[in-house]
Amino acid sequence: MKLDRYDLKILEILSRDGRITKSKLAEAINLSVSPCWERVRRLEKAGIIEGYTARINAGALVRRTPVWVQVELKAHNAESFARFEALVHDTPEVTECVAVGGGVDYLIKVEAETIDAYQRLLDTWLTGEAGIERYFTYIVTKTVKRPAPGFAPRDFA
Repeated sequence: MKLDRYDLKILEILSRDGRITKSKLAEAINLSVSPCWERVRRLEKAGIIEGYTARINAGALVRRTPVWVQVELKAHNAESFARFEALVHDTPEVTECVAVGGGVDYLIKVEAETIDAYQRLLDTWLTGEAGIERYFTYIVTKTVKRPAPGFAPRDFA
């Protein structure tokens, strides 16, 4: 699907404010309401707009301690990776996980109630079937930059 400047602007605005009214969106991209809304529906049907959500500040509800962890597995085969990734998926305290190259296998963000709760979680991984060779823990002391909601046309330039 070929996107023009209007489509890109619609995506940029909706990614920051999914609750914007039809008329405000149309005004922001300098189109009338009907053609603007037809574009939105076309972007939805094409699967480019997958849905609309609210960003929830979990910290306002429950205090969590963010911890980043580098993990290196003992074995480097499909079975080991699949077993570890299943464990990560089944652990609600893990909020992000990426597989990486360059000396370690995974970078994981864990958000536990306390440092003690984090360590107890890791202890269960170490004594279980996770297959961890070694890990390094990094306690977050402050957040410098948080992922911002939004889409920028430069993302596809």
